[in-house]
Amino acid sequence: MGREQKGFKNKKSLGQNFLVDRNILRHILEQADLSVDDTVLEIGAGQGVLTRELAASPCSFVFSVEIDEGLSEYLRDITLLYPNTFSLLWGDALAVDYSSLSPVPTKVVANIPYNITTPLLWRLLEQLPEAGTGYFLLMVQKEAAERITAPPGTKERYPLGITLELMGKARSVRTVHPQSFRPVPAVESSLLEIRLSGMHATLPKDSLWRNLLRSSFAQRRKKLSNNLRGFYPSVSWSEAFERTEIHENARAEELTGEQWLALWFFLKTFEKKASPRSEREEAKKEGKRPTLPCPSKLCRAGKQESSSRGS
Repeated sequence: MGREQKGFKNKKSLGQNFLVDRNILRHILEQADLSVDDTVLEIGAGQGVLTRELAASPCSFVFSVEIDEGLSEYLRDITLLYPNTFSLLWGDALAVDYSSLSPVPTKVVANIPYNITTPLLWRLLEQLPEAGTGYFLLMVQKEAAERITAPPGTKERYPLGITLELMGKARSVRTVHPQSFRPVPAVESSLLEIRLSGMHATLPKDSLWRNLLRSSFAQRRKKLSNNLRGFYPSVSWSEAFERTEIHENARAEELTGEQWLALWFFLKTFEKKASPRSEREEAKKEGKRPTLPCPSKLCRAGKQESSSRGS
């Protein structure tokens, strides 16, 4: 443990709490179950404790992103030992173009900086799933893992967790004690596993979807209908709630993933043209109402879409 820390001062602004517990390291590698068919992406190489193990694993290639070039002396030997199967990318993880990586990462395995967990996950989900990335194993703050895995009806529920629920399955594999890191953080950590199903892979980069969730959770104490009317005043939310079987007094955290999909689809029918109001008025003139499939049909459609992309 001491060797990794010698001569280096951790930067709190970069969330530098390096993993030093070899038992946790071994558990990460076992859980990741890497094979020759895998290309791995690591975010936050740090002093290379996890990076070395990834590079020495059976996987075919490792990309590792690190922002702090002051750590170069700890990582230089990895580049020399694995010149054909390891690539160190210096830069901000929130600015990297992950869609340009070749070969495409099949798995993301990382001890990520806790202060960028949510924006980093959104960026990864925007760029990687469509290319073929289907697995994430991430060390995150325990509180973040609880939000991401929160079911409907809980106060921890939030937009990223809802999106991941529709894209696959997220679960906390184990809790990790602060003493497993140096310097010792003030919070517990969780090893978070995300398996994507291939369904709804474009949701993270859909601006309408993101805006719908952001608006809905803008003020948690307010009823969902009040939040939505404040951001989308021209949409008939009373009609939307009636047709999607959502109670008018419901709050954002109470909705299931299927109900969110149904609301999103309803909103899309009003935003096909520049003004949602003008489309609704045009529909009224023609005596038509937007056709909204039930949530179960939406999920079946997602499965069919996923099957088409895989064929």
